[in-house]
Amino acid sequence: MKEKLESIKAAAEEQLARVRAEADIEALRVKFLGKKGELTGVLRGMGQLSAEERPVVGQMANDVRAFIENKLSEHSAKIKSELSRAKLESERLDVTMPGKASERGTRHPLAKVEYEMCDIFRSMGFDITEGPEVEYDYYNFQALNIPENHPARDTQDTFYITNNILLRSQTSGVQVHTMENTKPPIRVVAPGRVYRSDAVDATHSPMFHQMEGLVVDRGITMGDLKGMLEVFAQRMFGEDTKVRFRPHHFPFTEPSAEVDISCFVCGGKGCRVCKGEGWIEILGAGMVHPNVLRMSGIDPEVYSGFAFGMGIERIAMRRYGIDDMRLLYENDVRFLSQFK
Repeated sequence: MKEKLESIKAAAEEQLARVRAEADIEALRVKFLGKKGELTGVLRGMGQLSAEERPVVGQMANDVRAFIENKLSEHSAKIKSELSRAKLESERLDVTMPGKASERGTRHPLAKVEYEMCDIFRSMGFDITEGPEVEYDYYNFQALNIPENHPARDTQDTFYITNNILLRSQTSGVQVHTMENTKPPIRVVAPGRVYRSDAVDATHSPMFHQMEGLVVDRGITMGDLKGMLEVFAQRMFGEDTKVRFRPHHFPFTEPSAEVDISCFVCGGKGCRVCKGEGWIEILGAGMVHPNVLRMSGIDPEVYSGFAFGMGIERIAMRRYGIDDMRLLYENDVRFLSQFK
């Protein structure tokens, strides 16, 4: 029996030396020390020993058990240490390496153009103001010399909420709010969203952006309007840009004009962008109609003014050579990333 115990001790030590996994440690514990293990089998045969031999063999069995348990613990700790070291090695970070730069976003091309336009007008002494997008019919039409049944209303394709409330179809209503609440001199531009019931295509959208401008003071003339728009066009599109006025009609200005700029691609020679004409239409403008001044509480015998309005999408499309307005609203990262 002593020889059997020595054999178990030697076998356990030999097999533990080859162990490389926690699962193998547990398997050897069961093999040697479990209820049906080899050491337990030896202990069950101690009843056949004499009274003198039993204490000696029992002590030897306890020593073998303690030896195997210690070896199991040592090897288990060693395997855990090696696994931990290997894990730390695989997850090791070099803190001296440069970090990964986060990809930064950029302003939307419409926002870039709007901010640039505002900066240009601000440099000429204009204030930036805003007005409500949900507007009364009075401010969107009537106070702009567009009474009920006026033909100009048919061209607006307005979204009505009630008979008297609508989504504004133009930012021109902001000039009325401004004139009602501010005494001349007035010099403001008002960028913002407007809404019209248009089908979506390459050049139309039910929601787009406009910028309205207004100047009211003593002695304001059409020459002041032309000079200011020339400064804007040259700063926005280049110093060689020329401005052309064409007679037009707007209910809230008199006289009125459509304003063109010389094509910034071909310099006026004619190309695909300007459709061979050499000129590109960018806005409408004119002298504020006396009726509009009068309805806003300003005496047209004392003061005069000019107003202008332009589509920000149109300026952005001309500026960046974009031929489809839908690209500005579809949030395609491939498109937007070009404007970083």
